[in-house]
Amino acid sequence: MTSLQLTLRTKALAAECGFGRCGIAAAEPLRRAEYLRNWIVSGRAGTMDYLGRWIDLRLDPRKLLPGARSVIVTAKVYRKEEISENSPDSDAALRGRVARYAWGEDYHTVVRSDLKLLVEKLRAEFDEPFEAKICVDTAPLLERELAASAGIGWIGKNTLVLHPELGSYFFLGGVVTTLEMAPDKPEPDHCGSCTACLDACPTGAFPAPYEMDASRCISYLTIEHRGAIDESLHSQMGDWVFGCDVCQEVCPFNAKAPQTRDPRFSIRSPGPRPQLTQILDWSKDDYRIQLSGSAMRRAKLEAWKRNARIALRNLSADASHPSSSEPA
Repeated sequence: MTSLQLTLRTKALAAECGFGRCGIAAAEPLRRAEYLRNWIVSGRAGTMDYLGRWIDLRLDPRKLLPGARSVIVTAKVYRKEEISENSPDSDAALRGRVARYAWGEDYHTVVRSDLKLLVEKLRAEFDEPFEAKICVDTAPLLERELAASAGIGWIGKNTLVLHPELGSYFFLGGVVTTLEMAPDKPEPDHCGSCTACLDACPTGAFPAPYEMDASRCISYLTIEHRGAIDESLHSQMGDWVFGCDVCQEVCPFNAKAPQTRDPRFSIRSPGPRPQLTQILDWSKDDYRIQLSGSAMRRAKLEAWKRNARIALRNLSADASHPSSSEPA
């Protein structure tokens, strides 16, 4: 089987495994290595010191797997519409917001399971023995950079991978392999003159197009950052308690992005808008039970309560200062 045939068949099998898109990148040093090094040195990674570790591994997938020749990159759609909350209790209006990607089952488990199935299908079809290393956001592999190289999409002005039809509501996964496959061409940049994402960011986390200062990003602040959050950012965080979707919500390419058909991403407790007072009352056992099997476990109990307190203050401030279009 030729390298092109391997690529085409791999894409067909990936579709069978439920991936919305699949592309192939050559296993070689990343083109934007200097930019990534500078980004870390500049302090824009915040307190995510782990991003600076194993930097040589992150910048060259061949160092993850001896003899690696190709990287299979997949995109799995997770978009799901929110279900309105109709709770009659007094806390109905005091709800935080959770980023869409965390509404269902932990994506690490879902994507890894489907990539494992893909590799099994490849082994069953191809006579050539090969090695494969599955990576889903936990290995030192920069899936975003490889996704751009593999034609999954382009890196937009909000630094997320965008696809003309899928938008950006998808998870990336990678398989570093010794198979010699025909690489795909990168997708051209379609952002044009649009600055919707840059203009909408509440905390000004984009110092320039295609650049992101993670230390000001609400997703980073609510999930990755440990300890107190700079008070100057509190009022700009709104009601977000886990992640943020603002730059995705305003992106034109997400207006008609498809919804997931995977039942594993169905909305589960505590849902898109958890009650803030309940979060403040969580015990360690409550936290464990509520977030079992969820990507929301990435934020610790202390962070959840910190985020809930900030969201409550913001909601209370909004309630005490109604807009001019509403009666005082």
